Amino acid sequence: MVRYLIDIGHPAHVHLFKNVAWKLQETGNIVLFTCRDREHVIHLLKTYGFVYKNFGKHYKTLKGKIYGLAKNEMQMINTALSFKPDIFISHGSTIAAHASFFIGKPHIALEDTFNMEQVRLSMPFTDVVLTGDYPHPSLGKKDIQYPGYHELAYLHPNVFTPEEGVLESLGVKKGERYAIVRFVAWNASHDVGHKGLSNESKFKLIEELSSILKVFISSEADLPENLSKYQIRIAPEQMHNALTMAHLFVGESGTMASEAAILGTPAIFMNDKHFGCIDDQISYGVLHQFSESKEDQLRFVDKALELARLKDKDSCIKAARKMLDKKISVSDFLFWFVQNYPGSEQEMRKGNFDFHRFK
Repeated sequence: MVRYLIDIGHPAHVHLFKNVAWKLQETGNIVLFTCRDREHVIHLLKTYGFVYKNFGKHYKTLKGKIYGLAKNEMQMINTALSFKPDIFISHGSTIAAHASFFIGKPHIALEDTFNMEQVRLSMPFTDVVLTGDYPHPSLGKKDIQYPGYHELAYLHPNVFTPEEGVLESLGVKKGERYAIVRFVAWNASHDVGHKGLSNESKFKLIEELSSILKVFISSEADLPENLSKYQIRIAPEQMHNALTMAHLFVGESGTMASEAAILGTPAIFMNDKHFGCIDDQISYGVLHQFSESKEDQLRFVDKALELARLKDKDSCIKAARKMLDKKISVSDFLFWFVQNYPGSEQEMRKGNFDFHRFK
């Protein structure tokens, strides 16, 4: 029996690790999640039946983040001393890395955004970091690459089967076309200097998009009154079903854009920064990215309207299947890696590793 501590920093991390956690528990191991009270995180952990330790408020201001980091460091160390984990797992969590070093246990990290302000704090205390095999900043000798994206840990066909019942929750008929639009709050540490869509562009996008198909908005921040009627009202765990059935995804969230692309739903993403995983998906034609410039915001809206007018999304579904043929089931790979660590790391570092077993 092995004790695993998995730290969650974002709602997507719950999805990233849920299948691995279930498999670890099914094989007789003990798993504890640690988290902050952030959008949907607690709800998802409860829904999936996980044991978790909530460290409290998620701070949004720079001053709050500095205070929260210090506070969470102590909470994590105290939790680790009490739980006595054998292995820490996270998405590049600074507090998990530091706590693992403090109690002398390994920290296995996953990374796909390469926010260097976080990487610099966590990497010296991380034993191994798993990354996709697309071009990305070097993380040195600790980096081990695999053919996949984080989203394939929970959306690969091996672990995800969409449910059409979400259509009833959305109030749409089977075959009725709709778009999901995602706005982010832009208050994360890696969002400094970013602004996303202007309010003018948001209003133009929704007004013109809603004249073509039904529109649902998912937003981190409160929506303006004139957009609140478009607020999506489904349980958070139903979002991937909704993305699968959608005709189009448009938004500022890289994670949801990647999810939509994997599911065969045309996706449009706005961000000045380029991410290796997103660029890789763009190369397959399942995703489009635009910068935050005034000129690109107009092109962003025009592209959304162009895709909204398409009769179907068959070409995107075919492109997504072609992309998936080159990738693995990340949860199957991650389960093997953490369960067999450190032998798994040693095996992979020998070279010529065969990923076919995780197809």
